[in-house]
Amino acid sequence: MTQPIGPVDSSKTPRFAGPANFARLPRLDQVERADIVVAGVPFDAGVSYRSGARFGPAHVREASRLLRPYNPALDVSPFELAQVADAGDIVANPFNIGEAIEAIEDAATELTREGTRLVTIGGDHTIALPLLRAAAKQHGPVALLHFDAHLDTWDTYFGAEYTHGTPFRRAFEEGIIDTEALSHVGTRGPLYGKKDLEDDRRFGFGIVTSSDVYRQGADEVAAKLRDRIGDRPLYISIDIDVLDPAHAPGTGTPEAGGMTSRELLEILRGFRGMNLIGADVVEVAPAYDHAEITGVAASHVAYDLVSLLADRHASHPARAAVGAGAEASAHV
Repeated sequence: MTQPIGPVDSSKTPRFAGPANFARLPRLDQVERADIVVAGVPFDAGVSYRSGARFGPAHVREASRLLRPYNPALDVSPFELAQVADAGDIVANPFNIGEAIEAIEDAATELTREGTRLVTIGGDHTIALPLLRAAAKQHGPVALLHFDAHLDTWDTYFGAEYTHGTPFRRAFEEGIIDTEALSHVGTRGPLYGKKDLEDDRRFGFGIVTSSDVYRQGADEVAAKLRDRIGDRPLYISIDIDVLDPAHAPGTGTPEAGGMTSRELLEILRGFRGMNLIGADVVEVAPAYDHAEITGVAASHVAYDLVSLLADRHASHPARAAVGAGAEASAHV
């Protein structure tokens, strides 16, 4: 087994120099194969308020320069446990949402074809639907933990079925999420009506509000979510607006009363050992960010997701066959 290629050595090249790959990792074309890839999707044609998340992947990568190779909170060195690489950006048509969704699904399917795990940086939350489609091709209907200020289970906006507020309703309708293992986390703020909650409950979602996180604490929330999900294949989708605007001002639809970045990270760390198969971090809009506050938060969230995936990979090095009979090999 070849030692994975890690990030650029900051003792030889300063963090503010060199290519801005995520965490200064190698590009996908610089490694023989990758166990985990980070990919951007610079797409925001599905937003309903502030645009600008198309610039999110570059912003988060830039903020990730300061990440270091050892994660003390989880006591893992993720880039030693698995080969992690930056796969660059998935190109999606900014003028045709339907075509963009197909392109994202195709690219995610190809990137994960041999068992590689994918962490995606958005982009707006529309991209979660094609990413879930790709995940379901390998794993069947997946458990979903959705961190967001909003439900994102609305039916349409101005008659449009595919927007950043509708992906999880479409996912339910398509049968690609496990209705016994769904939960929103961090929701808050006004809704259009009580029917929003009734529809959401009908789809199978549980709700942990930001107030629940405040009152119960991160450890208790993480434990309850673990019980709900079990060892099902789990996809985690994180809208950065789950954080309070004090912690993530650079986003398209901010809501008061959100979680702190510390609470979000501690909840994620409580998922260690779960069967995480993919994740996304979306809705970072750098035009509204101040001093990279949102970018820094998003880069650390993505880093902890990579750490969880690497830890799981090291604990389960010989995966079962995935996809259409493809065999996932150990990292090189």
